Amino acid sequence: MAELLPLSPVPLYSQLKEVLRTRILDGTYPPLSRMPSEAELGKAFEVSRITVRQALGDLQKEGLIFKIHGKGTFVAKPKAFQNVSTLQGLGESMTQRGYEVINRLRSFKTVPANAQVAARLQVAEGENVVQIKRARLVNRELVSLEITWLPEHVGKRLEKADLVSRDIFLILENDCALPLGHADLAIDAILADAELARALEVQEGSPVMRIERLTHTADGAPLDYEHLYYRGDAFQYRLRIDRHKGQHQ
Repeated sequence: MAELLPLSPVPLYSQLKEVLRTRILDGTYPPLSRMPSEAELGKAFEVSRITVRQALGDLQKEGLIFKIHGKGTFVAKPKAFQNVSTLQGLGESMTQRGYEVINRLRSFKTVPANAQVAARLQVAEGENVVQIKRARLVNRELVSLEITWLPEHVGKRLEKADLVSRDIFLILENDCALPLGHADLAIDAILADAELARALEVQEGSPVMRIERLTHTADGAPLDYEHLYYRGDAFQYRLRIDRHKGQHQ
């Protein structure tokens, strides 16, 4: 039975899009399952193929479905996302929305600061810093690799902390009494080399989102320098930006 209202001021394709979106989000059409064909949807909802095509086109633009030539239309795997308008760790952000975040601690060691790390943390090149590598899983699915550098005197305090289930930000603030202030971020896209591909369990050459983040204490001192590598098929960063209200043409 059709669920659309032909006499509604809302266009039929828009009504259909909302019905299909609801079915995707509630799991009626599970991730990676094949959607009904255009003809099947047209018959089920008593609308033209053009209407179906418009609805599917909008859903594809939103990233909810994808098409494979000759095989049909499929439901996309939903991406976890983090809002970056406030400074939060991945776990802090995701658990607030009901996701489970756990970490695989890959390494915790003291290393000499290379030129880039030394410049960001404002220490001498070659000075010891603590490097922490963690693979991060959201709802048991591998999402990212996190490489963190901390000044040695701070990093050593994290050696016995629970790095499997806790964000480093929360450990720094709650266990080390180091209130955080702001962070500088740079975001780009790279192709996974062999080492990164192994860590993220993707094919070598797959697209990876890379975030460079330098977090400062509340008094402005650099504290936590990170390289965050996210699987391109599993994660989004989202932010809101406002046009300056006092700006004039």
